[in-house]
Amino acid sequence: MFKESIAIALRALLANKLRSILTMLGIIIGVGAVIAMVSIGMGVREKIQSSIASLGSNMLIVTPGAASSQGVRSASGSSITLNLEDAEYIKKVIQGIDYVAPSVSRQYQIIAGNQNWTTTVYGITPEYMAIKSLTVGSGSFVSQQDINSRKRVAVIGATVAESLFGEMNPTGQNVRINNTPYQVIGVLDSKGQSSMGQDQDDIVLVPLTTAQERLLGITYINSISIQVTKVEEMDQVQGQVTNVLRQRHKISGNKEDDFTVRNLTSIMEMMTATTGTITLFLGCIGAISLLVGGIGIMNIMMVSVTERTREIGIRKALGARYRDIMLQFLIESVVIGVLGGIFGIMLGVAVAFAISAFGSLNTVISPVSILVPFAVSVAVGLFFGIYPARKAALLDPIEALRYE
Repeated sequence: MFKESIAIALRALLANKLRSILTMLGIIIGVGAVIAMVSIGMGVREKIQSSIASLGSNMLIVTPGAASSQGVRSASGSSITLNLEDAEYIKKVIQGIDYVAPSVSRQYQIIAGNQNWTTTVYGITPEYMAIKSLTVGSGSFVSQQDINSRKRVAVIGATVAESLFGEMNPTGQNVRINNTPYQVIGVLDSKGQSSMGQDQDDIVLVPLTTAQERLLGITYINSISIQVTKVEEMDQVQGQVTNVLRQRHKISGNKEDDFTVRNLTSIMEMMTATTGTITLFLGCIGAISLLVGGIGIMNIMMVSVTERTREIGIRKALGARYRDIMLQFLIESVVIGVLGGIFGIMLGVAVAFAISAFGSLNTVISPVSILVPFAVSVAVGLFFGIYPARKAALLDPIEALRYE
């Protein structure tokens, strides 16, 4: 009987092709919208996570200036409350830290021969390489000896190397930064664009002391990057860094810190929760179409029951039971939900790929984002088919046979 009911359901749907397609359309659009919107939300979440992770794993970032202050705030990193001695002291006294990398930065025009390129020059220490997961393709990286002697040497990114030297190997060549010659001692391997669209290869790295004294003429630093050994110790180390810096800067009592310690793990957790909420919201918007599609199924099944009243009377007269009639009409509504779900999956996946290929957003399609809308579409077909099926099963066979 089950196979026969499926065959009857398919014949009934094929007998009214246009009506069946229009009924499925609500389910198709609903499932497609849920998949597309959830894929956008998951893509945004992955993009944010990748962006934060690209700054380094288990990272604390210390910047000068209070996290919140009254009045006009200066730009991030522009205060003068952090210095190299702060970074060295943190590395010396706090346990559970792998690397401490102080840095400064400013944009400069780089000149090589008759070529020039404007990029960001970073003053860094050797630990910067490990924290940022950099690798040198040719030559070498900045060494402690370069720091101690304030040497005019530079390590350049792949974009800078290509822009200034083309196909030639830049190692050993000279570039001019702020009208002063620097020897290129290494070229970094390409890292490509970050998740936020920034070119990670468009950088020039010089020794920190060289940048401070020969380029910028400053004694302070713009930031301190700290890599913690274990992620579960992030909060503990963050508290220790805060206490150490307060002691060094002679901040006591309720006085506001003149620095900010940011925990990238906490930021990532917060952003993940936020984007999860956004994804759920987008999915709920798409699910409204599924509800509308379910109402469409109920409507068309009610019409079908009315049209086939005499057929139902004949089936009952021939011995069809209550559950047989219920099963027949429930299968019809479920078939609509299943077919609508399948076509909706195809539509949603196609839209997600189109957004990723032609739009500025990356999309992520997971098995869950496909299976859940499909299961809901089947459930919608079943739920909204119960009332019409019950109405059909409760028809009096005598009255049904008399129906014109």
